[in-house]
Amino acid sequence: MSETMRRRRSETPDIKEMLSEYQSVALVLQGGGALGAYQAGVFQALAEAGIDPNWLSGVSIGAINAAIIAGNRPGDQLDRLRDFWETVSARKVWYFTPEGDLFRNARNHTSSLMTMMSGLPGFFKPRGLNPWFQLPGASGATSFYDTSELEHTLNRLIDWEVLNDRQRRLSVGAVNVRTGNFRYFDSEIEVIGPQHIMASGALPPAFPAIHIENEYYWDGGIVSNTPLQYLLEQEDVHDTLVFQVDLFSARGILPRDMADVLARHKDIMYSSRTRNNTDTFRRLHNLRLRLHKALQRVPSEVLTDEDHAFLAAMEDVPQINIVHLIYQPKVYESDAKDYEFSGTSMREHWDSGYQDTRKTLKHRKWLVKPPESIGMTVHDVHRDDPS
Repeated sequence: MSETMRRRRSETPDIKEMLSEYQSVALVLQGGGALGAYQAGVFQALAEAGIDPNWLSGVSIGAINAAIIAGNRPGDQLDRLRDFWETVSARKVWYFTPEGDLFRNARNHTSSLMTMMSGLPGFFKPRGLNPWFQLPGASGATSFYDTSELEHTLNRLIDWEVLNDRQRRLSVGAVNVRTGNFRYFDSEIEVIGPQHIMASGALPPAFPAIHIENEYYWDGGIVSNTPLQYLLEQEDVHDTLVFQVDLFSARGILPRDMADVLARHKDIMYSSRTRNNTDTFRRLHNLRLRLHKALQRVPSEVLTDEDHAFLAAMEDVPQINIVHLIYQPKVYESDAKDYEFSGTSMREHWDSGYQDTRKTLKHRKWLVKPPESIGMTVHDVHRDDPS
């Protein structure tokens, strides 16, 4: 090895040393159905880099991925994730796909149609009788699919004792059907079971609401498709490095036909809240720091009791660093990409997450804890690094 290479290696900060500056490393996973394999690839790259998140938060498919990670020992997490994704994408679509975007687009459409008609192995299956033909109040009158297979899959892949041993924190979001209120089920507060994970992914009208504590819950993505807000609102949040993984991109091409319109509409609908939440919390966090500094310049005798309480609370302001990874759709993917579960697409999504994360981790400076004067930083690999 040349002297120049040795010097460069010595100047490159060690990831473990950089992570030691944080009290928490969080992995925040958005909903997005079949695109969730991208999140599995992200986790694989993080694990290979020695990054072990101790707080996992998810909505919908993100909740399933997060629960599998939180509910297994480090040596088993990737195997269980791969087991899940190979199970739900096991059905053969075409035995041979000619090269070219046209054929790949046709194949993806066939795959998404098969999902609608036949469901997914280990996940959900169509009801024997269409809900429109069932009487009000019947068990199958409010959804097109039965998700009981998902409960068996979760029980097979997740050790619930490990998930609830508080070595890692897990929080998953759902919506109360009756009140419309958003709720997070949090392993720091309650014992998490399969019903909580299923509730976070119970997207109507496809899937039935899940009964928990005399209430019924739907997919959390109905209200907010990213769990970042919940994490930042916690009073006990400390200096935290957040890997936020989104499956819908706010940026995209101008639609040229109706298929493009449908795909673009879905991307914007599910991604805009993420961007808005991130920017809003960054502004609020930094404004609180500025207010703290301003109050410090005011004579103590002029301050009210509330001012003193605020100053005391701000003595240990958490420093938040968000590394934002966003899946970039392929040109041959349509608005059905979130329910196109072919094995080929699954492996492609997984590899995209893996490669994007490896590329991101080369920017070691992005992992540096922000100075107190800044408070919160957000790094977006697709925005900040055009290479």
